[in-house]
Amino acid sequence: MNQDNFPQYDQQFEALSHVTDDVRADFYKKTYGHVAAAVLLFVVLETLLLQVQPLVDFMFSLAQGWTWLLVLGAFMWATSYAEKKAHTSHDRNQQYLGLGLIVLAYAVIFLPLISIALQYQQYYEGSSESNLLSQAAFVTLSLFAALSAVVLVTKKDFSFLKSILTVGFIIAIGFIIAGMIFGFDLGLFFSGAMVVLAAGTILYQTSNLVHEYHTDQYVGAAVGLFSSLMLLFWYILQIFMSRD
Repeated sequence: MNQDNFPQYDQQFEALSHVTDDVRADFYKKTYGHVAAAVLLFVVLETLLLQVQPLVDFMFSLAQGWTWLLVLGAFMWATSYAEKKAHTSHDRNQQYLGLGLIVLAYAVIFLPLISIALQYQQYYEGSSESNLLSQAAFVTLSLFAALSAVVLVTKKDFSFLKSILTVGFIIAIGFIIAGMIFGFDLGLFFSGAMVVLAAGTILYQTSNLVHEYHTDQYVGAAVGLFSSLMLLFWYILQIFMSRD
């Protein structure tokens, strides 16, 4: 996740800190509307991709050992490229291209996890675990909304989290790579730590929304928030799936 893709703005676009409350509120409405649209598109794409069994099987075959490192590398490149498209261009078509690409990237990489979650639900049909995906989604969206509200209401600047998040992600990637190479399970504690890291990313991205963006950058803002939301969902879902 690239947290430094802020564009060089043209003078015609004003910083949110310099506009009226009505203009700022309209920017927030557009941003979160695009986040909601991205989530809906993710659900539609994931549903369609899950019907392509050869693709699901192929992603499962890659989710073992060092081959998953290649998938993660490709995913990180794709999301970085998509964020650059969404942030650095004033061309609306390029911004939407970035948003669409990042949704597609998440839909593909989520395939093995969602497939396992669906199997888990079928196995525990009739119990509380049969609603695993909806429960994880509800918790994720609730936490995302609460964290966003903290920043939007208080207007607190969380830019100080940048260095902490950078170090945290470097450490997390190191653990992920080590786990894949040496074949050990990172476990519930790691998932919990990643939820905390994802929560910090949401605070940071929402703070950027308030303090860094200009009036034409609601698509780019939505890309950053969507990425943080999906990171949070990934690890909350893993926590739910670890329940006995």
